Amino acid sequence: MVDTSFEPSTGDGPERPATAAREAEVRTAYEGLLQIRRLVNGPAGTAVPAPWELRQMPRAVALVLEAAGIVPSAVDEQGRRTRTGYRVAPGPSGPSGSATVEVTWPGPPGGGAAEAEQERLTACAAALEPLGWGCLLYRGPRRRRFLEVEPPR
Repeated sequence: MVDTSFEPSTGDGPERPATAAREAEVRTAYEGLLQIRRLVNGPAGTAVPAPWELRQMPRAVALVLEAAGIVPSAVDEQGRRTRTGYRVAPGPSGPSGSATVEVTWPGPPGGGAAEAEQERLTACAAALEPLGWGCLLYRGPRRRRFLEVEPPR
């Protein structure tokens, strides 16, 4: 049996070629996300995450980033980075006790990811904030920047 479920790219999987079929899958999933928001949020419409997004925050955030055309990072079979791009992972609990998602900008050694991370993470925040996600840019260990994404308060 073939698994045909859609999974957005989190930046921890293999490099996926940009095909028309993948673009169509992402577009359909993103349009579905917006339609669910319209149905469950009423007057708030698409500006507030739906309950399922809050339960599956990394998946929801990854879908928004991929739909925005931001390139995900990728790893090979040994777990080595092969492409520079976003990486979405569960983060620690935020100040209000809510779950967070951490978005980083990793890449292969010597690939220049560190130099581009502030600009690229700012672009990630620009894709997420209009959809109701709170985004804070931090400097973490080894002075690498990361974006903390949390649900609206």
